[in-house]
Amino acid sequence: MSYKVLLTNDAAQDLDGIYEYIYLNDSPGKAEYVFMQIEKAIDNLTTFPERGSYPNEIRSLGIKQYREVYFRPYRLIYQIQEETVYIMLITDGRRDMQTLLSKRLFEV
Repeated sequence: MSYKVLLTNDAAQDLDGIYEYIYLNDSPGKAEYVFMQIEKAIDNLTTFPERGSYPNEIRSLGIKQYREVYFRPYRLIYQIQEETVYIMLITDGRRDMQTLLSKRLFEV
């Protein structure tokens, strides 16, 4: 089965922000490399999204509706609904993940 993968508006902004930050603070080549690796991780979700693990920060709360894959240090947090994968968050895993996940996934 092939899944459709969609980025939420927030996740698309996350990816743009990561690219821009690396482009301006490191190099255009490094920004392109990171972008391509994250894009590859996204593309891999079309074939087997269940392989992602449950984020530790919310698994401990018994919440198992979100999964994650890595391109270290970047984490892609997503949710599977039927045959569609929704990427909710793309972020540097060194951030305060508890607060970020709480704000992004659980605020109404």
